[in-house]
Amino acid sequence: MARISNGSSTLSGVLCGIGAGALWGLVFLAPELARAFTPIELTIGRYLAYGAISLILIAPRWRILRTKIGRREWLALGWLALAGNTIYYILLSSAVQMGGVAMTSLIIGFLPVAVTIIGSRDRDAVPLRKLAVSLLLCTAGILCIGWQAIVQPASAAFDMRAAGLLCAIGALVSWTAFAVGNSRWLRRLDDVSAHDWNLLTGVVTGVQAIMLIPLALALGVTPRSTMAWAQFAAVSIGVALLASIVGNALWNRMSRLLPLSLVGQMILFETLFALIYGFIWENRLPTMLETAAFALVVLSVISCISAHRKRASGNGGSEHRARARPA
Repeated sequence: MARISNGSSTLSGVLCGIGAGALWGLVFLAPELARAFTPIELTIGRYLAYGAISLILIAPRWRILRTKIGRREWLALGWLALAGNTIYYILLSSAVQMGGVAMTSLIIGFLPVAVTIIGSRDRDAVPLRKLAVSLLLCTAGILCIGWQAIVQPASAAFDMRAAGLLCAIGALVSWTAFAVGNSRWLRRLDDVSAHDWNLLTGVVTGVQAIMLIPLALALGVTPRSTMAWAQFAAVSIGVALLASIVGNALWNRMSRLLPLSLVGQMILFETLFALIYGFIWENRLPTMLETAAFALVVLSVISCISAHRKRASGNGGSEHRARARPA
């Protein structure tokens, strides 16, 4: 079965990508809003809420869906949930708390480059050489975003910052694997909607969160006030609903509308919105370097979209992509 990708679907996909980035940017604030809690506790809280909400929403369609999901799909959901949610969020929260939002944003910001390079090997992708300008602009923007964090004197101990850097790199690898794998699985599924796939991922992630509880208890739970637990619950439910449910639904919709090499560029919006929320949280305006980074990132996305539109025009105004079913 083939699907035609035209200018309208490209615009819809980009808008979905922007919306997902705006909601996912909130994830970077969560470790700061609930700093009294460990990354594992934050992960458990967020994904227990995500799993519970997903289970409630998917329950009415469960009898139909279970006939469409086989062993291979469940295994895929398991590793996607692990790479894109559980492991990623533990590493991201650790990186934010140990290395800061700026450094974490710099490393995570390389996601578009990693995903675009991998996506350029797909049969229907725009050749990497035609994305060179976009990738150069992207890289320049990311370097501007993180430059101040690199050159400024370290406020934390070196070993703490080094650990945060390693966690951020780990999060980068984990989410790159998820972005590529999730996009390809969505293209294989003809009978499962992007929304249902997101909810199924949520249910599996919720099960993984339950399995983390014994580990959190073994590491010890620090006594907290009732107010702290209330804030933790609010942050967990808010991030689960906005980022995991709505944000993931927008991302999955976008993944079905855009080629993988363009999907990679859309991840930039998560970095941009994370920084914007950080400026609001810190009650300050962006610096000249940060402003330049915004401009470079936007130009990078526009350049990438232009490359895909030229390819579509060269193919007679449409681009066909085969959606192979899993073997």
